[in-house]
Amino acid sequence: MSDVATFAGGCFWCVEAVFQQLDGVERIESGYIGGHMPNPTYKLVCGGDTGHAEGLRIWFDPARISYGDLLDVFFATHDPTQLNRQGNDIGTQYRSAIFPHDASQEAEARAAMVRAQADWPAPIVTTIEPLSQWYPAEDYHQGYWDGEGQSNPYCLAVIPPKLAKLKKGFADRLKSAG
Repeated sequence: MSDVATFAGGCFWCVEAVFQQLDGVERIESGYIGGHMPNPTYKLVCGGDTGHAEGLRIWFDPARISYGDLLDVFFATHDPTQLNRQGNDIGTQYRSAIFPHDASQEAEARAAMVRAQADWPAPIVTTIEPLSQWYPAEDYHQGYWDGEGQSNPYCLAVIPPKLAKLKKGFADRLKSAG
């Protein structure tokens, strides 16, 4: 049986590219969460006025990868010390946030934040926000890195360093190449 995790860590194309590499991750969906406008679109969210974050919903097999492991990857593969931005992406839509699905996930998120702080020289500003309405992103955002993302200059600048961090720190959690 699958569990679900919901994170926001900057551009969802970049976050998706990381988590799809992990053994035990069964399905991923890019979308919008944490805002006040129903049925947001990419254009509206990018404008920064809807309150939504670009997020990722991850269905995973807890017998193969734990929620804590997902959190450790999350904190290691984006900069959780940048408030409302990741690199050149600036605005609340690019905030670092965790949206726990229950009290257990919230407790694990708080523990992971404490673990992760040892790896960062500045304070972690990731928020833990109430789970709210999830809106799947438009179809062309789904699986973006495996599609046209690998010819997008922005993705080519941002994603490979994230994947290198993932491979260096979490090689034992990656899907097999076979």
